[in-house]
Amino acid sequence: QLQLHESGGGLVQTGGSLRLSCAALGRNFGRYLMGWFRQAPGREREFVAAITWSGSSTYYTDSVKGRFIISRDNAKSTVYLQMNSLKPEDTAVYLCNAVWLMNNYWGQGTQVTVSS
Repeated sequence: QLQLHESGGGLVQTGGSLRLSCAALGRNFGRYLMGWFRQAPGREREFVAAITWSGSSTYYTDSVKGRFIISRDNAKSTVYLQMNSLKPEDTAVYLCNAVWLMNNYWGQGTQVTVSS
């Protein structure tokens, strides 16, 4: 079992930055592929970024490449999403996801609102 708790969301102006954190409570955090997804009102949940267990590989959806950076600290059981050059279309609830073997866990999400 892994519990995920996101934080760091808020209201920011276009062009601003936010750093999201996802703290995990449970065992074997270092084995999990960690990801960030987002869901805007009336839209489907979409993939944003992911990072492998060692942090050696990262993946991004095209719309955030060059602006967002995903990282992790396995000693702290935490994954981060540094979001720069934010745009109004980045407004959404951002959710943390953990996957390992048959295990798949989600956090409750944190709201990010980018004003124009």
